Amino acid sequence: MRQSRPSVNALSGKQDEATNPPATATDDTVAARSVNTPSGPRVAATHVVAQERTEGPERLPREMDAWVVARPGPMGTHPLERTRLPVPTPGPGELLVWVEVCAVCRTDLHLAEGDLTPRRPRTVPGHEVVGRVAALGPGTAGPAPGTRVGVAWLRSTCGICRYCRRGAENLCPSSTYTGWDADGGYAEYVTALADYVYALPEDEPADKLAPLLCAGIIGYRALLRADLPPGGRLGIYGFGASAHLTAQIAIAEGAAVHVMTRSEAAQELARTLGAASVGGSAGVPPEPLDAAILFAPVGDLVPVALAALDRGGTLAVAGIHLTDIPVLNYQRHLFQERTLRSVTANTRADGRRFLELASLHRPRVTTTPYPFDAADEALRDLATDRVDGAAVLFI
Repeated sequence: MRQSRPSVNALSGKQDEATNPPATATDDTVAARSVNTPSGPRVAATHVVAQERTEGPERLPREMDAWVVARPGPMGTHPLERTRLPVPTPGPGELLVWVEVCAVCRTDLHLAEGDLTPRRPRTVPGHEVVGRVAALGPGTAGPAPGTRVGVAWLRSTCGICRYCRRGAENLCPSSTYTGWDADGGYAEYVTALADYVYALPEDEPADKLAPLLCAGIIGYRALLRADLPPGGRLGIYGFGASAHLTAQIAIAEGAAVHVMTRSEAAQELARTLGAASVGGSAGVPPEPLDAAILFAPVGDLVPVALAALDRGGTLAVAGIHLTDIPVLNYQRHLFQERTLRSVTANTRADGRRFLELASLHRPRVTTTPYPFDAADEALRDLATDRVDGAAVLFI
């Protein structure tokens, strides 16, 4: 029972209401919508959902459409499966969120292909959700039904371990994650703890907000971990959803950003966003780097990025998965106090601060839209570098 929405221009975010007028209804009705993808236009049969849907649990449907990781493996083996699932019931402290859109993250791809070991069978992936509160679980004070919220990667932490107590909840041994430990946003509904959702503005297109919830937040965490000095020189290796947002924040804060990526489309995007230089994935930047972030999940690039650092520089590896790192040479890659760091998830404080910066600097969020029935296609395109910016599923 999915709601029809106007088509969205992937660069401007403008709705094309002339060809896709918004539908109205007082009961669930069927509509059709055309969405352009890298593989050509797709027409998705969708449903218009009555406004009454957010007024109480008695109005909710019993079942929903969803995608699950049925058989982890290469995308060519079709690891995702379209299915019908019961609409989840929010527990104490939880919200039931009706999903407007869900951005597609490379972590979803790692989970589907088995690079990231599934923590439960037939998990619904997706953790960059923009939606509206449909119902509250027992004892949940708010936000109120109808409120727009963002559901992100970090689902819960214990709040009592030494990491949580010192403000490093991203390192909590009991932390859980949306779309990994619990079902995520490749579905019509998702549950989330009220304390872990983000307030989102009403005046921004949903597809422009969704990538901020992981690509943006994790990229910001990586930027912090890279210890970039004010006005410093930042190298970015790989230029997808997270990198293109991180680059804009760094540039807005006064950095010179050098981008190394294999995709010609990504190289062109980097130029348009103001990169100081653009080169191939293993290219040498025109000046030594004060800091670097590796977004591409390619271990072979670690020594390349380390060699590009100036004395005292730091390389932060942003991904949850990385292929094996080759043998490093101490003199070339680490001596002169060069530092190699990993990035593990984020704290809620990171998320709030990044969303504040995004509101201040208003980065251009480049998206490639996909209808809900093309979730597997979106992941295949991501695996083959056919996505400009962030892929976004319209639920």
